[in-house]
Amino acid sequence: MSTLIVIDQPPYGTWAGREALDMAFSLAAFDQPVSLLFMGAGVNWLRKFQETSEVEQKSVEKNLSAAAIFGVEAIYADADACNRYSLTLEDMVAGVAVSESGSDLFRQYTHTAFAG
Repeated sequence: MSTLIVIDQPPYGTWAGREALDMAFSLAAFDQPVSLLFMGAGVNWLRKFQETSEVEQKSVEKNLSAAAIFGVEAIYADADACNRYSLTLEDMVAGVAVSESGSDLFRQYTHTAFAG
């Protein structure tokens, strides 16, 4: 049984994405296969060197760097969303794979959960 958690919310302004990330970490900590897919505005979670002083929140970059430590199997970014937000692999945190087809990815998982 494997789970794909989809985050399509921007990294700041709502807690839905952080809650989804916490859920992924919890599943992984209990040896449940889990991966993350960032779509829409959610791909902005993956941007390196985020400046967060204006929003008065901690950068999500450090949270994402813990994904491998917790046992999250993969982090995917939707290719269309990356193009829309001008993100390249060089702009993103380490360990991200770009997915050309979300529907193909969804079929690889037993469960899919959406943030928000």
